[in-house]
Amino acid sequence: MAQVEAATQRVVSADPERVYAAVADYGGTRKKLLSEHFSEYEVREGGTGPGTVVHWRLQATSKRVRDCLLRVTAPTPEQLEERDANSSMVTTWTVTPAGAGRAKVVVRTTWTGAGGIGGFFERTFAPKGLNRIYDEVLARLAAEVEG
Repeated sequence: MAQVEAATQRVVSADPERVYAAVADYGGTRKKLLSEHFSEYEVREGGTGPGTVVHWRLQATSKRVRDCLLRVTAPTPEQLEERDANSSMVTTWTVTPAGAGRAKVVVRTTWTGAGGIGGFFERTFAPKGLNRIYDEVLARLAAEVEG
């Protein structure tokens, strides 16, 4: 079994603090940012940043659905880490300055992939699919905070 990684990024025309606050707002803004790939969204504890526990189902393909129960931490002041209690999946959001009034947002997801031929296909295709999903989420984030 090998580590699988998907990563995408976007520069947003908004202050990093505002962008981070939107990403950390699981009780409000985050639900609005999610694409149709996410369903059954529910904040179970907290709602803002570290200490939040949130649930959703992620349907990456017509046959691949993950039931996610995520515990949120902040390993650094500019990061939020969502660690899935149901799998090895970890998604890290990093928001850093990108010039005056701009922020760079990086979304990186890792998990332990399958072995064998199935693992080969997972390592080859899953990151591209997940990047497309998070590119859409980042576009919605930009629309939310740039206005």
